[in-house]
Amino acid sequence: MEKKTVVKVNENNYETALIAKSLKQAVLDLKIISGKTMDLNIMEVEISEHKCAVVSIEGMASTASMAELVFRPLMEFDVKGYATEEDVFNFLTKQSLLSAERKILTTYGEVFLTLFSGFAVVFIDGCDKCVAFGIQGFDKRSIEEPTSDGNLNGSHEGFIETIRTNISLIRRRLKTPKLRFDMQQIGNDSKTDVCVAYITDKAPQGVIDKVKENLNKIDLDTIITTGYVEPFLQGKHKSLFSNVLATDRPDSFCAKLNEGRVGVLVDGVPLALICPSLFIENFQTIDDYVNKPFYTTYIRWIKYLAFFLAIALPGICVAIATNHPEILTHKFLINLSASEEVTPYSFFFEAIIITIMYELMREAGIRLPKAIGGAVSIVGALIIGDAAVSSSLVSAPLLIIIGLTATASFVIPNLNPQTSVFRMLFILAGGFGGLFGITLCFAFMLINISALENYGVPYNAPLSPFTFKAMRDVVTRPSFLKLGRTKTIVENLNGAKKI
Repeated sequence: MEKKTVVKVNENNYETALIAKSLKQAVLDLKIISGKTMDLNIMEVEISEHKCAVVSIEGMASTASMAELVFRPLMEFDVKGYATEEDVFNFLTKQSLLSAERKILTTYGEVFLTLFSGFAVVFIDGCDKCVAFGIQGFDKRSIEEPTSDGNLNGSHEGFIETIRTNISLIRRRLKTPKLRFDMQQIGNDSKTDVCVAYITDKAPQGVIDKVKENLNKIDLDTIITTGYVEPFLQGKHKSLFSNVLATDRPDSFCAKLNEGRVGVLVDGVPLALICPSLFIENFQTIDDYVNKPFYTTYIRWIKYLAFFLAIALPGICVAIATNHPEILTHKFLINLSASEEVTPYSFFFEAIIITIMYELMREAGIRLPKAIGGAVSIVGALIIGDAAVSSSLVSAPLLIIIGLTATASFVIPNLNPQTSVFRMLFILAGGFGGLFGITLCFAFMLINISALENYGVPYNAPLSPFTFKAMRDVVTRPSFLKLGRTKTIVENLNGAKKI
């Protein structure tokens, strides 16, 4: 007879390997798989005269909760009447309330996944199963005000890096059993928790299935941030705009779920993804639904104007000054000519230089520590800006135009990557092609927006295709009496397809 070869458990084949019955062998396997890492804690105890081991990861499980919820009940357990390992296993799984979260594990892959999630795992000698208790105790950041989307009158709670805390922030605002959270692990090595959130009677089932399908296609070793997940949710397109919206506000996230969207939460990231999203949503904030409708309508049109100024104002000025000076008034043309006579570069080249300088200072202000980040504005305004004008390296009118453009871009922070790229494209188009180049650049941008579609919903809806009822929240902001009578779900937008 042929002898069966026993495959030793190691770090490469542990995921499907069954737990050894012998406690000594199981503990040895854990050390081999983990490479005897220093943060693996193994505490051997006796329960009802049976040898057991409580295993945890240092810093992931709460030592106070472990002492109160695990060690103390086990040590106070009456040993009489429990003669077999099955009796001890039944006590841990059926006759005790050691933790609200409890799992039965059969493979080493499940053991390490739960250990690295903050569980304590109890092994019993002579039993090929073990029990995991959720006593998470890793450090986490407290709930703070959102940083990417400020507001005056809305909630000041923002998402944090812990996914289960973020889920609780959402559940507090949507107390309905129709709100579902489907958790899965993504990443061959990181096993990052990724949660899909949706409301069953509002989100189309086709969109839910498509989001889950796209997540299952992710074949990466690690998932560190939402940027690893977002490209798979966007679909295959070459648009400069993204049809997946990122937010760090629980209230905005809940509002989108109520409109039939599907949300994705990634553990370790204080941001949530929403799909599908619309282009018009970049101009909407939570404060829009707190202020009076007339004021919100006025501010919303200011934002539309700010987007136009942020991308096109320098390009249009360069196009007129370089190729169409006849459009300018006589006085303005004389003043512009006088300022340009003392500068060594053309108006077109100056615009490129100042735009690049602004991008450099903005990026430096973001990356520098907060303690010295304010120095960038001082250097930019007093040293570079004032000195450049005083030394006649750049003209004052152009510096004012770029400053106004930069201020306008701050109004719509969600579109900052797009405005930065299109601003330079418009400057190049205006310098080489004049207003005809500006027109072509506008056409390219509109085509780029209108051609984008994901999960059956056009990115430019409800503008194109046109949906009259949904346009009321685009051109104006109707009162909640009207919004309550008309429930706008993305699936009902014109041009939306069922998938």
